[in-house]
Amino acid sequence: MAADAPAALLAPRLAQFAGVARHEHITQAARELGVPQPTLSRAIARLEADLGVDLLARHGRTVSLTPVGRAFARSVERALADVARAAETARADADPGAGKVAFGFLHTMGPETMPALIRAFRETHPRVRFALVQSYGEDMIERMRAGELDLCLTSPVPDAPDLVTRRLDEQRLSLVVPTDHRLAGRRRVRLAETAEESFVTLEPGYGLRRLTDALCAQAGFRPRIAFEGEEPETLRGLVAAGLGVALLPPPTVPRPGVHDLTVTAPRAVREIGVAWMAGRPETAPVTAFRRFLLSRRGALTSG
Repeated sequence: MAADAPAALLAPRLAQFAGVARHEHITQAARELGVPQPTLSRAIARLEADLGVDLLARHGRTVSLTPVGRAFARSVERALADVARAAETARADADPGAGKVAFGFLHTMGPETMPALIRAFRETHPRVRFALVQSYGEDMIERMRAGELDLCLTSPVPDAPDLVTRRLDEQRLSLVVPTDHRLAGRRRVRLAETAEESFVTLEPGYGLRRLTDALCAQAGFRPRIAFEGEEPETLRGLVAAGLGVALLPPPTVPRPGVHDLTVTAPRAVREIGVAWMAGRPETAPVTAFRRFLLSRRGALTSG
């Protein structure tokens, strides 16, 4: 059977291939899928035969995706997400008060803001379930485009023709310094005063990193990066250890060993907004939660 194999014959093996593609390891994928390893190996071999292409390169007990396999895996993930969304829509049509919302949000919103939002929403929608993804902006946008997320709460607010976005709130960023730092006795600082400091910040690709770079550029310097991380509270710990200074949103809970200064120039804030795919059909729970978020405009981070 060649590359024009009917979808009905390919469909049963697509989820199996997606599992192998995620792990690039047959044994781990078989364990995740709950099937014997020989059964999974034969299924992938039949899929390759049906398509007439090599999806995997075998290296003893491990495998890796071929270029064709990697491209096919992306398409398969999108197709499986469409199927899951169709099933969710069918369930929601049967019971509009139930269903699931796949929602992404920033790490800094996880400990307090998101639990409070979901608790408030479920007071009027108690049967709605959530699949939550905590990540950074670019990753959430790609997951949304792949059909893995319905909505995401992100910063900066993206500008793309395939997205609908709404600004919801803003957070002031503070300059965080160790308590024994030369600036620790002050309440305010101009960012230009930190031109010679070492900064700890998020890795490239994170919105807060782009904002840090942009604010420093407005202040007339390029920050000297001492450490890069993936989570703001970890950066706060690095500052407490005396390893640099950082521009950060308010902490979840006060951390000893650091002092937050208000940045007077330039204005140091980050905008937070909600984004969703333009023109994509959505279930009743997704629509309800989106409207709920829009109703929190200006009060999103205040509890």
